[in-house]
Amino acid sequence: MTVIPFRYFGDGSISYALGRIYGMLWPAVTLSEPAPGSIIVERNVVVPMRDSISLRVNVFRPAGDGLFPILVSAHPYGKDNFPARGLFGYHLPVQYRALRQTGTVPISTLTTWEAPDPVWWCERGYTLINVDLRGAGTSEGIGSVFTVKEGEDVYDVIEWAAKQPWSNGSVGMIGVSYLAISQYHVATLHPPGLKAICPWEGFTDAYSDLCMPGGVRENGFIKLWKAGIKNVRLTDDMIDQQSKRPLRDDYWESLVPDLSKIEVPMLACTSFSDNNLHSRGTWRAFMHAGSKQKHAYTHRSGKWAVFYNEPALSAQLSFFERYLKGRTDVPLLPRVRLEVRASQTEIVDVRDENEYPLARTKWTPLYLSEDGKLADAKVNSDGSETFHTRNQCAAFTWTFHDDTELTGPMSAHLWVSSPDLDDLDLIIGIEKWSDGKFIPFEGSYGFGRDRVTTGWQRASLRSLDETKSTDYLPVTACTKSEKLQKDQVVEVPIAMGHSATAFKAGESIRLIIACRWLTSTSPFTGNFPAYYVTEGQGHCTVHWGKEYPSSILVPVIPKSGA
Repeated sequence: MTVIPFRYFGDGSISYALGRIYGMLWPAVTLSEPAPGSIIVERNVVVPMRDSISLRVNVFRPAGDGLFPILVSAHPYGKDNFPARGLFGYHLPVQYRALRQTGTVPISTLTTWEAPDPVWWCERGYTLINVDLRGAGTSEGIGSVFTVKEGEDVYDVIEWAAKQPWSNGSVGMIGVSYLAISQYHVATLHPPGLKAICPWEGFTDAYSDLCMPGGVRENGFIKLWKAGIKNVRLTDDMIDQQSKRPLRDDYWESLVPDLSKIEVPMLACTSFSDNNLHSRGTWRAFMHAGSKQKHAYTHRSGKWAVFYNEPALSAQLSFFERYLKGRTDVPLLPRVRLEVRASQTEIVDVRDENEYPLARTKWTPLYLSEDGKLADAKVNSDGSETFHTRNQCAAFTWTFHDDTELTGPMSAHLWVSSPDLDDLDLIIGIEKWSDGKFIPFEGSYGFGRDRVTTGWQRASLRSLDETKSTDYLPVTACTKSEKLQKDQVVEVPIAMGHSATAFKAGESIRLIIACRWLTSTSPFTGNFPAYYVTEGQGHCTVHWGKEYPSSILVPVIPKSGA
């Protein structure tokens, strides 16, 4: 069935847009000031690096005597970018206005973007160190984002901090997004003072997770991110690298940390709501880290509202109390804290699990078939659907006979061709429908009308990386281009993101197959700032049947006792 998927978000679009405008004008952020004399603040403390360059940090210590564990946050966003006091109150960092907040973000006036709140942590006996990375803020030198060199700088900060007279010698790391990413490389280097890390939603592969997922170029968020670090002195420009290096090469590989070398305890926030950016990479970190004690905290809400609220703060505190203060009386966190949702606002279950993906998962194929339907068995009759790549897509639907939970990553194997293009940028989505209505979920960058999950893949980069692929999740190598011949039918594997979604009997999933980004880029109604560049305008044909068994693979979780 050919449809135009970009227009059926009409239900509630006006109220959603009005909510976005309200949030831009009055972000849902509550500010508090530290009690006088409760915190010792040291600004622009000089920390020497091994190559004689100096970084500068802000140190926040509990008032009074004592040796305290330390939490480090390292990033290029400016350690001094606090909410600024004006004539009519405080001015927040612009990110709180540009990106939708899903709930109240309670922070102190000493909190910078995506960093832990110094007041909250100092009250609980921790020292915080907020680092301007090399080339950023008041630090010296020229930085190189996502690199081992950056990890070495953080290593030197950690070892400096562990030896300070106010330190108990135990250092942890915590923070959101870039403040999570900056933890991986340093953890693989094993600084003696580093005892635990808490990467709260941070990708682990710049090519696959951000710049070129499946070989499809991201050209929305990366522009906003570049504008946010325009004053940072850097050796590389990610947008330039996208243009120079569309294929995966040694440069991109050099940015990927060897997760197996991470040995310290880890609490990773592996949300289901940041599929465009961090979710896949943080799950990769959790699944492949060599840590004996590693924990995953899942949710499907906005990353900032969750990070600064209970119960996430409680989990963070329990984690660090055990590993930085040595409190064995603090219970271990569950291996996986799993949150399952039925919609953007309805949580149906929060439970503890022992692993991820869940060992009891029943990986279930659903096959494309006639009349826009998915079938639970291979289809003998061949068929196809052709759509225009500019504004159409193909849609296939499966209706559940029983209440069903889908938890884990999904994937697709699609047989496609084109009569007039030598390449296809396939962008697919899995939607939930109930009583004829699209059911929205929380998505990346504060987008509140997301699909269950999404995937990207350029057809010419379809060859698998056999060393990384699994039975349930294909990974394409993206190292060589194999252009399509006219009407040549090829099989394209497409990995989709992780989710945990409940369906009632009679509800449906809908597979959308398109060759363009699936939502508007409008900051008021769309998935701003996400945008993916797709090449060429023409036609795409999706095939199915005995010869071309196009299918998706979904992770069905059996009911207890089943």
